[in-house]
Amino acid sequence: MLKRIAAADLRLGMYIHAFDIPWLDHPFWRSSFLLEQPEDLERIRNSTIGACWIDTDMGFDTDPPAPPQQPPSPGAAAPPRRAVSHSLESELERASGLITRTREAVASLFQAVRLGQAIAVEGCRELVDDITASVKRNPDAFVNLARLKRRDDVTYMHSVAVCALMVALGRELGFDEDACREAGLAGLLHDVGKALMPLEVLNKPGALTDQEFDIMRTHPEQGRMLLMAGESATAHALDVCMHHHERMDGKGYPSRLPAERISLFSRMGAVCDVYDAVTSDRPYRDGWDPADALARMASWNGQFDDTVFTALVRTLGIYPIGALVRLKSGKLAVVAEHNPGKPLTPVVKAFYSTRSEMPIKPQRIDLSRPGCSDAITGRESIERWDFPYLDRLWAGASTPRWR
Repeated sequence: MLKRIAAADLRLGMYIHAFDIPWLDHPFWRSSFLLEQPEDLERIRNSTIGACWIDTDMGFDTDPPAPPQQPPSPGAAAPPRRAVSHSLESELERASGLITRTREAVASLFQAVRLGQAIAVEGCRELVDDITASVKRNPDAFVNLARLKRRDDVTYMHSVAVCALMVALGRELGFDEDACREAGLAGLLHDVGKALMPLEVLNKPGALTDQEFDIMRTHPEQGRMLLMAGESATAHALDVCMHHHERMDGKGYPSRLPAERISLFSRMGAVCDVYDAVTSDRPYRDGWDPADALARMASWNGQFDDTVFTALVRTLGIYPIGALVRLKSGKLAVVAEHNPGKPLTPVVKAFYSTRSEMPIKPQRIDLSRPGCSDAITGRESIERWDFPYLDRLWAGASTPRWR
């Protein structure tokens, strides 16, 4: 049974069905979940949430429970973020050079396809191995740095970014090393069919017409034929290339596959492809803030596999690196680094006071540090603010020169 209660009356063990404020205004990536963590309860009490709906069939009611009974969890517990062996700062330096080298290799690959040459899939494996190694050392570095693209470089760098996202997502889903490399290779090659698209359509600085979109919708099939002609593509690469635009509700393309016929790798490809696409700057629009992108994607019912999308959120963090957030102190900050196992208390860089409405000297704050009095109260949309230097704040010297 659904019951509306004041946020102040919430307690652990209740199942939150919905908040009374818009999705983007509360500090969680989802609106329905079992309230199990004390820090989540504290986050709600420090936010602007006044009331919410609870589902008493899924968790505790307002009456005290009879101990020691515990309500059943509506889903499996989320696995912890995987340990990292290198700091974000040190891995950003290595990732920056690797991204430059990988971008050049993918550009050469696309150019070779346009000249009628077969795709040398085996030659891509070394790149995937290097990206996989970087993601293993610290998944946040390469994944987030690859998101920063030149507006005229999206086609090549999109493939690189999706490769890294697929590897990181595979690790979150529990894949072994070989399976992660397979996922990465599929991500690197998923859009190779775009090499055969007319350049005036592919690089058009504006919305496509219906006719142009029909042309672009052929790129999965074109890519699959290219990979098959090379004779060394893996089954997973062929599958993701062909089906990364399929949807769980059967409304995708090119085959309108029902959910049961969409493989796990293609379900992964779908969320990684869309996330990188919407967070990347294009000639005709700015990319979305990472947290805003996850929020909007979560609202697209029927498009993604829920389990895979939830794993992507865990991979990127509830507050992804580069996300703009508001602190309890009234400062605005950019998320600069994650604290493993503490998704609600990342390291941030505060740079603006909403009280004085003035920039402040950037201040690095580890919100997980004992005694830290500040906390994130919610996300902020970058569309509300004119802060062109957010990427430089978190990436530092590794920020690409064009940013």
